[in-house]
Amino acid sequence: MSATPSQTHYIEVSHLGLVDYLPTWELQRNIQSDVIEGRKPNHLLLLEHNSVYTAGRRTEDHERPLDGTPVVDTDRGGKITWHGPGQLIGYPIIKLRNRNDVVGFVREIENSLIAALSEFGINGERYCERSGVWLRDNGNDRKIAAIGIRVAKGVTIHGFSLNVNPDLTHFDRILPCGFSDAGVTSIAQELKRDIQVSEILPIVERYVLKGLEEIAS
Repeated sequence: MSATPSQTHYIEVSHLGLVDYLPTWELQRNIQSDVIEGRKPNHLLLLEHNSVYTAGRRTEDHERPLDGTPVVDTDRGGKITWHGPGQLIGYPIIKLRNRNDVVGFVREIENSLIAALSEFGINGERYCERSGVWLRDNGNDRKIAAIGIRVAKGVTIHGFSLNVNPDLTHFDRILPCGFSDAGVTSIAQELKRDIQVSEILPIVERYVLKGLEEIAS
């Protein structure tokens, strides 16, 4: 797995391209261990995944695909979701300044994604009962970005997925994030035009780094 690193302040950024889920999860764990032990600086991994369903710790059996589609069970929070091409994935592996402020960390990610979406004229919102970034109008709630994390010894792992232009039919096999009363959307669907991950990646990177630097140790 190749990476193109750059350095900003004390957060190292790597662009991994299109990669499989399991080796990337192993890479995260290795970096997290190094950050905990002080062997490496904080990291932000930005990438796309090959198509995969992943289940967080709170996933219930009825939320899984009923057709036998394989699911990777993970140690992150949240429920089941799909990752695949056309999604911008971000894995911040960050030593938190306040190691107990997990909610604050999630809020910074949400705010950063909302700010990035605003540059494309999309009004993303936080939803106090549900993590992630939502579009809400006239009772039509739809999720555009999901967040699921885990924290060990004050260092985060896992992160966010932002739907840029994925095939949204993959979500039809599951209850994405466990919600039966809301839909899933993408930047391309909202703008009604084609848009590539490469177009939004530098904007998301800029805002996410700015947010992370506020809470990282």
